[in-house]
Amino acid sequence: MRLQQTHGLSDEQREIIATVRAFTEKEIIPVAAELERADEYPQAIVDGMTGLGLFGLMIDEEHGGLGESLLTYALVVEELARGWMSVSGIINTHFIVAWMIAHHGTPEQKAHYLPKMAAGEIRGAFSMSEPGCGSDVSAITTRAVPDGDHHVIDGQKMWLTNGASANLVATLVKTDPAAGHRGMTAFLVDKTPGFGEVAPGLTVPGKIGKLGYKGVDTTELLFDGFRIPSAQILGGTPGRGFYHMMDGVEVGRVNVAARACGVARRAYELAVGYARQRETFGRPIAEHQAVLFRIAEMGTKVEAAHQMTVMAARRKDAGERNDLEAGMAKYLACEYCKEVVEDAFRIHGGYAYSTEYEIERLYREAPMLLIGEGTADIQKMIIGRRLLEDGS
Repeated sequence: MRLQQTHGLSDEQREIIATVRAFTEKEIIPVAAELERADEYPQAIVDGMTGLGLFGLMIDEEHGGLGESLLTYALVVEELARGWMSVSGIINTHFIVAWMIAHHGTPEQKAHYLPKMAAGEIRGAFSMSEPGCGSDVSAITTRAVPDGDHHVIDGQKMWLTNGASANLVATLVKTDPAAGHRGMTAFLVDKTPGFGEVAPGLTVPGKIGKLGYKGVDTTELLFDGFRIPSAQILGGTPGRGFYHMMDGVEVGRVNVAARACGVARRAYELAVGYARQRETFGRPIAEHQAVLFRIAEMGTKVEAAHQMTVMAARRKDAGERNDLEAGMAKYLACEYCKEVVEDAFRIHGGYAYSTEYEIERLYREAPMLLIGEGTADIQKMIIGRRLLEDGS
């Protein structure tokens, strides 16, 4: 297929993408429907990804990873999401946390966490949102109060992807409420995997039921007098948490854009395959102009979203600020994904409403991408402000 080609890749990058594509075809697509219906954590798939070294994809070789770029990661995510979006979500928060530790952690934090994260022994979750704040990060109320060489955390966090399966959570709290963004701190919270009390004073109540995006666990996190050594502050200095988290979110937005590209491509493939074999009035519906035009629009959107995502990843790989490009990629790819999935749904006709057809699952999964890592309206605010800031 000519769509979603990426020029300028090294032989090693192409080999990684080809390996993940083959893994997706063999290990994910055949079982995704069954696991999704059961809302079952895909442990066998996760074990396979561990064996491929994917949990260490962007962790440097010094700490046992593959040392690959954000671009390689985005292309891997496209392939995984094409098979089942939930699988790509399992590695997203892991890599946000690994990125934050690699770029902002103390030498001791890097040495302790990164080798185990690369091996998949430590799996990361990312906790910023709360029940009452949504996109307004400044409105978080979870507090950490100093107590000797520890801090005591109290509060409630929400929408943790991998909240139960992870054993490390990068958690944003307020350490100086009067200081605004400069009063926020990110803590590296160790816990045991699972539900219930996962550490003294720390509880994961249960899995949140969702329209789609099943299999992967989405949870709350309740802090009640949770004591944590102050050495677990990311980077060792309080008050930098907001900036650390925003840097991680840029990685997350590229991930969500890449997920949208993968889901859209799968929807496109399903639509084309169905249109070629379904006949009306004596010929395949793909030959009817209305369907042909729809396929043309879908393919164009799939390609445009991919190229925008590639650009955003390459900008961050170059060490440049990429909040504009990441916001544009996330906004465009996710809106186009929704439209491509809906068009594929229409092409399938009545069969799209049947759980026997894969497009039904994609139709339920696409909406999550519209809100994950910031809604479309938040992306527009970021894009607009950056364009004005640059005098564009």
